Amino acid sequence: MENTVKQKKKYPFGFYVCALSFTLERMAFYSSKWLMGIFIVASVASGGLGLTDVIGAKMGANLVAFTYLTPILGGYIADRWVSPRLCVILGSALMGLGYMCGWQASAQGSLGLVWAMIALVSIGTGLFKGNVSGINGKLFDDPDQLDSAFSVQYSFVNVGSFIGTTVVAFISQAFGFGVTFLICGGLLFLDAAWLAIAGKAAWGEIGKKPFKADEVKSSTKKAKSEDAPLTLLEKKRVGAIILVTMFSIIFWVVWYLTYMPVLYHWAPETANNANWMIGNFQVPSAWFDSLNAFMCIALGPVLAAYWTKRANSPKGDLSMFKKTALGMLFLGAAFGVMALAEVVRGDGQANLMWIVMIGVLMSIGEMVFSPLGNAFISKFSPAKVLGLMMGVWPFAIFIAGKSYGYLYEVLGNFSFAPAYAVVGGIVVVCGIVLWSMDKKLSTLVEDEDEQQALNA
Repeated sequence: MENTVKQKKKYPFGFYVCALSFTLERMAFYSSKWLMGIFIVASVASGGLGLTDVIGAKMGANLVAFTYLTPILGGYIADRWVSPRLCVILGSALMGLGYMCGWQASAQGSLGLVWAMIALVSIGTGLFKGNVSGINGKLFDDPDQLDSAFSVQYSFVNVGSFIGTTVVAFISQAFGFGVTFLICGGLLFLDAAWLAIAGKAAWGEIGKKPFKADEVKSSTKKAKSEDAPLTLLEKKRVGAIILVTMFSIIFWVVWYLTYMPVLYHWAPETANNANWMIGNFQVPSAWFDSLNAFMCIALGPVLAAYWTKRANSPKGDLSMFKKTALGMLFLGAAFGVMALAEVVRGDGQANLMWIVMIGVLMSIGEMVFSPLGNAFISKFSPAKVLGLMMGVWPFAIFIAGKSYGYLYEVLGNFSFAPAYAVVGGIVVVCGIVLWSMDKKLSTLVEDEDEQQALNA
């Protein structure tokens, strides 16, 4: 008798090579993201550049923005011209060189070298980020394993972020900004060596040639199908994707903005308008990043279980549009707490619990909102424009990353509590509007014939 029970398959060793590589890379990136923000505004006497918080915000925004733009180009290069395996090793090395520029920026007091760091880290991320995931995906023969595998990889990413931001403040206090950047560079050189040595042993032939090198040419029938114009349903779905992307820009601009008051208005290393003391211990502001990473690690399985339970209930799961709206409502609530904390503190210091509440709310909003974009596009995008649509989502985050520093500058011209309350209110209104438009938007993406067949 044939055994029809599926045995749980182990992940290949090459998967863990890729996942651990992400851990090292994210450990350095999130450490440097916080470190650069503090380093730019810290006094020259303490080893910083002594510049304004607006400059710090804009420089941090550039680092975030371009690391979302360059993977589009890096993926194109690995698809057509250069070995993905070489791309990821070279990308790690370039990021390592970028953090070495941060080390020298501290030694020489040079803003130009900070720009060099941003450029090298962005280019390196472009060659590294998407292509490691591309290699990882090709390691699996069973497509049913991919969802769980990439969920595990996402956990490795957040573990790296958590470890990096938890320890970086202590390293910078003990050894200074320059040595901390140097350690971040060392993590990436270690990553490059890990990929070169362990990857060679674990990946076999995968990644030696560009991803498209071995693809069989499409049949004439398929080519004609891809040349055909979009149907009315396909056009509606593209419109829905673009609309959701517009809301995602608003979400990510405000989500990244959340870090700016924590870093420059409340942090003990800068304005010190909050009490970060627990007994005799001063909590580093870098731990706000750690809180976000911890919440992402903890909430992943909880939300997955909740959505599954909801989907199996008589009411059914929430739609993509309602989930997106819910994420925006949580983020808007974080800004409401932010404004309230400022009102309550008056001329004194805000309690640390206010900042914890902000971090928890923004993290819940992220975990509800963030995973939906690529899944929505993958499900509803017409196949002939799937690549273009998948590029829309990271480009939206690039726009958001590039914008939040300028929004922070504008808000600095107004009183803190009213300005940030207005931002939170706008996000809440966007969430309410999106929730109320759910039925109408759902008709844009649903095929009535498909739905009738599903119900039958």
